[in-house]
Amino acid sequence: MVMIKATWVSIFAIAAVLLVILAPAAEAVTCSPMQLSPCAQAITSSSPPSALCCAKLKEQKPCLCGYMRNPSLRRFVSSPNARKVSNRCKLPIPRC
Repeated sequence: MVMIKATWVSIFAIAAVLLVILAPAAEAVTCSPMQLSPCAQAITSSSPPSALCCAKLKEQKPCLCGYMRNPSLRRFVSSPNARKVSNRCKLPIPRC
């Protein structure tokens, strides 16, 4: 009975170690408004966003509140066209 219990503990320990080793590491996002440059044309005009724009917008999602707090960037990030781009990319604008 003790041997079976020890085996199960070993199996769980090995499984836990494998999960830690094989799990993808969370990548930190570098907040840089320049990463949104593929969206510039869509935000400043009424053209639809490109796939690259949507990908960058989703990647920069954790940074959007910071951009909205920045007086130099707020007018671009909070503009009606930026909201349209966000909607077309299926990315809700965060409430900050």
